[in-house]
Amino acid sequence: MTDSLKEMAGETIRVWLSKFTGSTFKAVITGMVLTLIVQSSTATTLATIGFVSAGVLSFAHAIGVVIGASLGSTSTGWMVAFLGVKFSIAQIALPLIALGAILKLFAKGRLALLGLTISGFGLIFFGIEILQIAMSDFASKVNLAQYSSDTFFSQCLIIVIGIVMTILMQSSSAAVTATIAALATNAIDLQQALCLVIGLNIGTVFTSVLAGISSTVDAKRTAAVHVFFKIIAAIFALFILMPVFLWLYKNNTYVAAWDSIILVAAYHTCFSLAGILIFLPFLKKIEQLIVSLIPDRSPSILKLLDKTSLSVPALAISAANKVMNYCLYDVLSMVKKAIQDGTIPSSYQLAKIDEFIMALKHYLDAIPILEEGEEQRNLVRLLRIMVYLKVLRSDLEAIESAEELREEPSIYQLGLDYINILNNYLNQIEDFSSQKNMADLNMDLFDLKQWSENHRTDLRAHIVSYAHDHQLSAAKSLELFAAQRWLDRLIAHSQRLANVLGEQ
Repeated sequence: MTDSLKEMAGETIRVWLSKFTGSTFKAVITGMVLTLIVQSSTATTLATIGFVSAGVLSFAHAIGVVIGASLGSTSTGWMVAFLGVKFSIAQIALPLIALGAILKLFAKGRLALLGLTISGFGLIFFGIEILQIAMSDFASKVNLAQYSSDTFFSQCLIIVIGIVMTILMQSSSAAVTATIAALATNAIDLQQALCLVIGLNIGTVFTSVLAGISSTVDAKRTAAVHVFFKIIAAIFALFILMPVFLWLYKNNTYVAAWDSIILVAAYHTCFSLAGILIFLPFLKKIEQLIVSLIPDRSPSILKLLDKTSLSVPALAISAANKVMNYCLYDVLSMVKKAIQDGTIPSSYQLAKIDEFIMALKHYLDAIPILEEGEEQRNLVRLLRIMVYLKVLRSDLEAIESAEELREEPSIYQLGLDYINILNNYLNQIEDFSSQKNMADLNMDLFDLKQWSENHRTDLRAHIVSYAHDHQLSAAKSLELFAAQRWLDRLIAHSQRLANVLGEQ
């Protein structure tokens, strides 16, 4: 269900996150709502790590999204409390699974994804039914009274059990569902359930920590924030929130009238909400602490190609696009310097570009071709740009021709006209992202290409005349002709690239 919802949201997630995380409050609300949509705080956290790595979100705003995701994940407890354990839903769940499977098999596009979502929703409640049956049998065979929650040690032991449950299930929502099912069948008591909830919440950091270990600095920082938040919330819940809930349940007639399952769902929400209220006033200081503890020693542009981003195709495409623009800017900067100043790029510079292009290729290989839609069009466009990046890189193999064309005035003037056009539209990497800018660049390069084609014979005559006047050898004259052909190819390739970048 999570995968299909993420893919249906697609580009919307990227646009939404960049627009609605302008303040900490907005970031928290965004994290909460996004988790409500995809029903997975892990998915939201991993996506957020990727967006930070891609430069779509700042680290400060990512903190708000991560803690907001924690609050959004508590919706599962309410859903299960009100629906899952009150009546057998298996009779409704199985037809939902079948309906979703039929839609996935016979429909296309968003309707097929909707089919996956429906099947996932049905499987959640079919799973609840199976969990209830399993927990009923479990209650008759295992007595958790040995883990009495009266002492601090036993409470910590139950919290550890909750952590292990979440790590094994790889889903706090599934673990909460199992806990509520166990409580509904009297396999555990209320205090044990509350201790388990604390453990379940701490256990959710495991996936984000795994994602951060081998990832970028920003990913490590976001994972660290996740750990800080959960530990602070857990300490508050264990020493203050749980005693308050148990006291109210025993001494307040209104709260005592609540179903214990509803109380667990309320406790889960209060756990995350209290953590947010404690965390927010110290957000800046926590951010500074994390940055100081995990400094950024990796300035390479390749840090944007974070494997975490691959879990959300729109994010991966955005990250690849940023690296692509960087490479394009670097290649064209080398060309400009070679024609303007005669500065030929070193073998180290060329090797660095090759390293970036190879990393970009491997990253693009890992992005699947998606269902028809905005993401698919963005990916195809990115692949087309990649073609011209590789073509322009191959043009650098004959970059020595720039020195030759500087000798003959007519083709050197054509080269300067080409550089002048590039300078008009490409002064920073961000210029590649302006569609209008690229459309105007395309028009000017197209006009220059047409002029060069129309005056090709005249340019060749100028080269012959120059060679005659300066008593050049046949080999030297051949180098001038080769420089002219190289410049023509360069203009044509740049124009085709600008054409793709300028498309709607």
